[in-house]
Amino acid sequence: MSFWPDPIGFIGEWLQELLLSWNLGDDLVTVIITLLAGFAVAMVGVVLLIWLIWAERKISARIQDRLGPNRAGPYGLLQTFPDLIKLIIKEMITPTNADKVPYNIAPILAFGSVILIWAVVPYSSAWIGADLNVGALYITAAGSFGLLAIIMGGWASNNKYSLLGAFRAVAQLVSYEVPLLMSLLIVVLLARTMSTQGIVEAQGFSQGGIWFVVLAPLPFLIFFISSLAEIGRAPFDLLEADSEIVAGYVIEYSGMKFAMFFAGEYLHAFVIGVITVIMFLGGWRGPGAEQIPLLGFLYLMVKSFLVYFVVLWIRNSFPRLRIDHLLDFNWKFLTPLILVLLMGTAVVDKAVEGMGLPVRIGAMLVLNAVVAGITFLFLRRFSRGRQKELHTFPERPVARPPQPPAQPAATEETAG
Repeated sequence: MSFWPDPIGFIGEWLQELLLSWNLGDDLVTVIITLLAGFAVAMVGVVLLIWLIWAERKISARIQDRLGPNRAGPYGLLQTFPDLIKLIIKEMITPTNADKVPYNIAPILAFGSVILIWAVVPYSSAWIGADLNVGALYITAAGSFGLLAIIMGGWASNNKYSLLGAFRAVAQLVSYEVPLLMSLLIVVLLARTMSTQGIVEAQGFSQGGIWFVVLAPLPFLIFFISSLAEIGRAPFDLLEADSEIVAGYVIEYSGMKFAMFFAGEYLHAFVIGVITVIMFLGGWRGPGAEQIPLLGFLYLMVKSFLVYFVVLWIRNSFPRLRIDHLLDFNWKFLTPLILVLLMGTAVVDKAVEGMGLPVRIGAMLVLNAVVAGITFLFLRRFSRGRQKELHTFPERPVARPPQPPAQPAATEETAG
């Protein structure tokens, strides 16, 4: 096996032969390689995080007509390292009346929940940490630990602003998990499997499939919007709205404890891009990706960075939503819409099963177009009804300055 087409497989075979040459047992070699592989998968997110922070600061600066980091290293590439050193040496202060156990566990849980997701990410046709047959369910379960961490941190800090941030987390994140899970369920229906690798393979042209964004464009949009709300980024950053509740659930955290919340949020934004690509944009699939695993990994990263750029674009372009508008948008619009799409997708996809890819694409696009059209007409009629319900008030008297008396018109006698 050569190195470049499949470097991971090459290193794995070399390491296995090396350990066996030391007269280690087969079981012990398997355990060592499994532990090293798990460590490598976890380090993918950690290494990416260092450059993601720089990329987000640089892209956000350009969108806002600023320069961004430009002092530490070329183009400011090394700026993250002095920031990390500063957070490491800062004192970690714990409030006197805080509940110490959940207060200290929450940062670890927040960062660990994001790292856990990388275990089921199919990096290529041959690279995956664990190809679980319930991979999609595992992603949602691991992501829910982040919500638990926010609630624990806000509750245990013994601070009213932190508690308000935790309450908002319950209201916002739990609410938007409903359309998020329904969107994933549509993907599972289309792929006929919950395995992340199986979902990617079901979108391959060679297997008679196509990217699910073509079959389910509306669920794709709902999934993306719900994912933005789940990570708490603008315009859904009500969990730590600085103008309202200072810093929300992280107000009492400092040093590396704050850094772990901070790192989890930044990495989660990129993970959303990775999951979106896996579920709707073909994952690692591309020309030559099945034969060259390294090429598949590059395809996955390029697609994920494009989605990540859109996340940053939205964050720096839209103002924060009000909490009532945020919840109304979910429960009164996204959730009913995704329920209709879920039922329609199940019926239509089963009805056209075995009729070929063109028929399947046409039927699913018609379904999405019909649902979108009916939704548009309903919203238009609803907005007109709201306009009729608006109360009109009589015109109030307005104080005006007195007008000078009109001068009498000049006559011929007075003029003479």
